[in-house]
Amino acid sequence: MSLNNPTVCVLGCGTMGVAILSGIIDSIRDYESSNSETSFAPREFIACVSQEESAQRLARVFDDARLKIFTGKNVEGAAQATVILLCSKPQTAKNILTEDGMFKALENKLLISILAGVQIEQLKEWLPGSTKIIRAMPNTCCRVREGMTVLSCQTSIGTEEKAFASWVFSALGRSRFLDEKHLDAVTGLSGSGPAFACVVLEALADGGVMMGLPRDVALELAAQALQGAARMVLQTGKHPAEIKDSVTTPAGCTIAGLLTMEDGKIRSTLARTIQEATKVASTLGNVQSK
Repeated sequence: MSLNNPTVCVLGCGTMGVAILSGIIDSIRDYESSNSETSFAPREFIACVSQEESAQRLARVFDDARLKIFTGKNVEGAAQATVILLCSKPQTAKNILTEDGMFKALENKLLISILAGVQIEQLKEWLPGSTKIIRAMPNTCCRVREGMTVLSCQTSIGTEEKAFASWVFSALGRSRFLDEKHLDAVTGLSGSGPAFACVVLEALADGGVMMGLPRDVALELAAQALQGAARMVLQTGKHPAEIKDSVTTPAGCTIAGLLTMEDGKIRSTLARTIQEATKVASTLGNVQSK
């Protein structure tokens, strides 16, 4: 199996499937506009969906000659590809992977699964022994190439397969490999994190509106404040508490606001949020559709 300019088939093009496709295609266009090359850049994409309505939606979203859209033809799409991105709902994994003809279609292929809670050992039960499996947990921010993806695989996976997966998701933001035992917590924190961050963002903006700011201005200020703080942590390596303390002057407005947050138990609430999301993530692969 060669991963030089492979054909990539996406099984399940919901929110995350579209986000990943969009990020990869935009990344390839950047390579092309700068006259750069990479052997990993897919030559063709196949998006597999179950309904004609979904196919029409994808056709409107994407305007790229490299993308083919198949409706109700998962096996055909997988057979034509070198790499399969499994982006369906976790509960449907078994049905998709055990469809008549799929076993043969996946022989000697690389399968990258983004399904929360579906472990590599489960996937191996439904796949040929020759299929290489990598689990990935991205988040929706891949759509704007600011995603965070954690990858995991068994020791038998070769360097080229790992490098390809890293290339795909690094093009969509940041990526790193971790042991599979951490992926449920990754799902709760990073996978669900953008939703939790948006609640915080919305609440901050509401506070600005309460104090007289126009809604659009409040949203812009809150979003940029969160983005800037996050970039400071990632780029400087400083602990968030250090950055917080650097803008907290004695008897100032920041410490007044921070104490109000502490009164509302925001730390424990957010931490427990990740705990509960992780618990649910660990169960998502347990029940498969019949």
